[in-house]
Amino acid sequence: MDSLPDPLAQIRAINQTAAFNRWCGIEVISAEPGKVEIAMAWRPEVGQYAGFLHAGLIGALIDTACGFAAATVAGRVLASHFSVNCLRPATGERFVARARVVKPGKSQVFTACELYAQAAGAEKLVATGETLLSVVAGPVA
Repeated sequence: MDSLPDPLAQIRAINQTAAFNRWCGIEVISAEPGKVEIAMAWRPEVGQYAGFLHAGLIGALIDTACGFAAATVAGRVLASHFSVNCLRPATGERFVARARVVKPGKSQVFTACELYAQAAGAEKLVATGETLLSVVAGPVA
């Protein structure tokens, strides 16, 4: 599979086209073939009733990071299945998702991700996830 010529620029461009990602404040930190790191700052409107990052946002960060990692090797993709394991309450100043391609294919891409909460210079693993993405015909963005 051909990788994109400039994965970071391409993934940042894709990220900017998604209104949801802009609302969340998701930023693309790094992207290379098969690997992506994204981040989102904490703000009260992304929390749940007890003040933790909402599980829906945990899933969204994992899904987004995995989709972006897959896009670096396969182009346009669409999630067909994903799973999330919440390991501890997600509290922090910033959340960082690091995703990688586990196995690329012509029609499917398997990915995995770890989500970390950062606060006071420390980082804790708060969730993990896996995504199966279908390759979709057509240009990336």
